[in-house]
Amino acid sequence: MSENERTLSSPPSDGVSAVRFGTDGGTLLVSSWDSALRLYDVRSNSVLACLLQPSPLLDCDLLPDGQALSAGLDGAVRLHATATGNERTLGSHEGGVRCVRHCAAANAVVSGSWDRSLKLWDVRSPSPCVGTYAQPEKVLAMCAGTPAGGERAPLLVVGMCGRHVHVIDLRKPDEALQKRESSLKCQTRCVAQMPSGEGYALGSVEGRVAIEYFEPDEKTQEKKYAFKCHRAAVEGGDGVYPVNAIAFHPRHGTFATGGCDGVVNVWDAANKKKICNLRKCPTSIAALAFSPSGDAIAIASSYTFEQGDKTTAPDEIIVKKLADTDCKPKPRAA
Repeated sequence: MSENERTLSSPPSDGVSAVRFGTDGGTLLVSSWDSALRLYDVRSNSVLACLLQPSPLLDCDLLPDGQALSAGLDGAVRLHATATGNERTLGSHEGGVRCVRHCAAANAVVSGSWDRSLKLWDVRSPSPCVGTYAQPEKVLAMCAGTPAGGERAPLLVVGMCGRHVHVIDLRKPDEALQKRESSLKCQTRCVAQMPSGEGYALGSVEGRVAIEYFEPDEKTQEKKYAFKCHRAAVEGGDGVYPVNAIAFHPRHGTFATGGCDGVVNVWDAANKKKICNLRKCPTSIAALAFSPSGDAIAIASSYTFEQGDKTTAPDEIIVKKLADTDCKPKPRAA
């Protein structure tokens, strides 16, 4: 372990599902299949809160005021005051909640479920559910952001079973702004929006990533592409590993991917180049998150059962300090 890396103490005992940095980069929220929501102090390497829940947790997020959101296999969306341990159930879906996100631009919380629905929540209201919106398939991945341009619409990208991808304007959530089919041939695993707001990156189980753009005009759509990653030569052919996590660097616009090969790679989407390998872990990369300043990345090394039940390395949460050279696009050769 390098001096620029720290493995957090008291990691989850089963399946990390998400990692999220706090606004100052000093705290890290972690959800997991052991039914606990943990808040770490990254600097002191200590657990500030460990909140046990009634069911395994599939996702989590942090609000700007420090409150935490959790999404459960039991269908519940909960709001937690991590300082006191108090919690409030905002409401429930009929199936497990795969994704929960706070969208600052819309001042709303969004949850996506295996029951084929999205729900919008206003955490300030005594009746927090703003609306329920049917989707064509189970929600598998979701990201929220504000795209560049004049209208600054808060957009939600939803990846679903059947390769459905919907782009939704959260001001008008009743009908998708764009209904797309994933350009990748296999099931979606993860999606993340570009900091510029121009588009998003989509990862799938066949070890590929697609770079997509929101603007529908022909010139913009010509920029989209897909590429192979998290592949390795194995005896008898090419080893293909699912892409479980994508995270964009907040300043440079580059992005990191984590796969079931245990590798974290950093990519320059604009120049279609790999910048570096950040880490090789003993088991699958389940989740990734850059700190708000981009000077660190949280890596969840946690087996994702892509090869069924087997003995694997214990779960780890690694926080790695980054230099600009790790994530900044390299100049084009003359």
